[in-house]
Amino acid sequence: MSKNKETLEALSKEYRDTIPADLRKTNAFDWYLQQLYDRPKIARNAHQRVADMFDYYGTTYDEEAGVVEYELASEDPLNDGENTFYGRVIHEAIHEFVNKVKSGARGLGPEKRIKLLLGPVGSGKSDFDRQVRRYFEDYTSRDEGRMYTFRWTNLCDVIHDQDPADDVVRSPMNQDPLVLLPQAQRDKVIEDINEDLDAPYTIRNEQSLDPASEFYMDRLLAEYDDDLQAVLENHVEVVRFVADENQRRGIETFEPKDKKNQDETELTGDVNYSKIAIYGESDPRAFDYSGAFCNANRGIFSGEELLKLQREFLYDFLHASQEQTIKPKNNPRIDIDQVIVGRTNMPEYRDKKGDEKMEAFNDRTKRIDFPYVLQYEAEAQIYQKMLRNADLPDIQVEPHTLEMAGLFGVLTRIEEPDNESIDLVQKAKAYNGEIDEADDVDVKKLREEAEKMADIGEGMDGVSPRFIGDEIAEAIMDSMHRSRDFLSPLTTFNHLEGNLENHGSIDEESFSKYYRFLELVREEYKERAIEDVRHALAYDMDEIQRQGEKYMDHVMAYIDDATVEDELTGREQEPDEQFLRSVEEKLNLPEDRKDDFRQEVSNWVSRRAREGDTFNPQDNDRLRRALERKLWEDKKHNINFSALVSSSEMDDEERNQWIDALIEQGYSEEGAKEVLEFAGAEVAKSEMEE
Repeated sequence: MSKNKETLEALSKEYRDTIPADLRKTNAFDWYLQQLYDRPKIARNAHQRVADMFDYYGTTYDEEAGVVEYELASEDPLNDGENTFYGRVIHEAIHEFVNKVKSGARGLGPEKRIKLLLGPVGSGKSDFDRQVRRYFEDYTSRDEGRMYTFRWTNLCDVIHDQDPADDVVRSPMNQDPLVLLPQAQRDKVIEDINEDLDAPYTIRNEQSLDPASEFYMDRLLAEYDDDLQAVLENHVEVVRFVADENQRRGIETFEPKDKKNQDETELTGDVNYSKIAIYGESDPRAFDYSGAFCNANRGIFSGEELLKLQREFLYDFLHASQEQTIKPKNNPRIDIDQVIVGRTNMPEYRDKKGDEKMEAFNDRTKRIDFPYVLQYEAEAQIYQKMLRNADLPDIQVEPHTLEMAGLFGVLTRIEEPDNESIDLVQKAKAYNGEIDEADDVDVKKLREEAEKMADIGEGMDGVSPRFIGDEIAEAIMDSMHRSRDFLSPLTTFNHLEGNLENHGSIDEESFSKYYRFLELVREEYKERAIEDVRHALAYDMDEIQRQGEKYMDHVMAYIDDATVEDELTGREQEPDEQFLRSVEEKLNLPEDRKDDFRQEVSNWVSRRAREGDTFNPQDNDRLRRALERKLWEDKKHNINFSALVSSSEMDDEERNQWIDALIEQGYSEEGAKEVLEFAGAEVAKSEMEE
């Protein structure tokens, strides 16, 4: 039972601290004018505010990839990392999206385009869109992201046919109070504040008042003999405007409904029938500004499955994006200011792409590809996030489980290399950054070749992380039902294979290919399992250090064309080429590449010596692996691998030592027994074949 008990007073104070201090405060227009001179960014447009939002939460620059990673996606600081995004291609997509927003902030054109997130199901485009909306809500609640709108007050004092219920009317479009100034006077203020603006963009605002506000302004100016100051002082209050998707203020998500009953009023608003009897049908006060574009003004419009809309319905997006206006039925045009984001999947995009009648819409669209992750370790992090955010049973996920599931996903997404020197698994490893300096693999070239071969782009087809995540979840529950407190790659493979044909989004033509990919992953896991068991059975730090020192002595002598003292006789002898090659061959290093490798490790040792570090082969990954494998080859003939499969044939103390060594590598006790038996059987089989 928890000993901590929250009080209502503490909870209330904590809540109040999250609310902007001036949220419910009203201010005069003159106050707002002075605020603009002190903080010009208050008057930013939607693209400028969203662009600044991405920078506000932090950035890191990947110089090698030339990509800015935005921490609202890579770290998710508001939610302690709960909704982070992984994978180079995803951060490249986010980088491209933000660049288009920032270009729009500078008035370079993308502010008049729809940002269309294109990708296969489960690629993360919807999650990213949702993340942007959540952070925009938070940003506008902070001092750095604040914005204001206005409301009309005391209208019944002057406008005699005004409904008493409408004595106070908030700006229907939540417009910036700046629009209350006529354009000539507004331009003077904007020119002044731009002189003190510290930003890569300039403030602009050429919007007209919405029709209802225009009506009130005209009637009030007539009453006050065109005294603008009197109108603003007596009938306008400036209020804080915080974006809130649930209240449909500054953020709107639009979802297509029945294709046969799509109505443009969902986007642009409709007549307020309750007000017609009071004001009349053509009166701007009788219009209901409840359309999605109206609600999204000053913020973000998010269109889900945008290309599922009827072609005629999409025409409303043409003016909304290019002209930044909407045209409600039987009403004047209304200026809008918002970042328009659309999302769509591959089938709808392919269908609309070849439609000549969609040319105008496509021309007003900036496509941002959101492919599947192509680095299997990053893919594994997606599954780790899924498990981290869930109420995970008391079960241990064994080493390689998530990585091998991720590798299967990646194999289904990448293009088969058009190069006989590298196979599909090697390509996946290259994408994952597993390239030795001596390997002749050009990742950039692989990517370029894949883009030419792919229909739209590499990573835009394949198995969804949702499918793999679902099968991991099923494998966990299956393990629990069978009283296994660990999840192993072998169990996960069985679930992936058993349910591949039951997944609706995987087409029948891909089954045989995907089964082949699963076999490739099984083979890769077999090598890793044997490597882990090899480490447990034959690992000897003292012996590796001794062999490493011997190797380096002979390498240095080889490079310097010198001799080496024999360990037994003390006589000088030529470098032992047979010994050197016995180490290097464990890395599959061909004869013609031995000099490169020897020079590489020689330079590494020399560099460490200059820095005052002693030689330790553990610190050089390639050398360590080579020495471990050589030690394994030297010892494996003394190990009864068939006995590993059956604990009754082996000394318990020796077996327990091996299990303990595997536990140190991250295995559970039962998982260590399974991998010991699995690897033992595989090695015994290969020994018999030899």
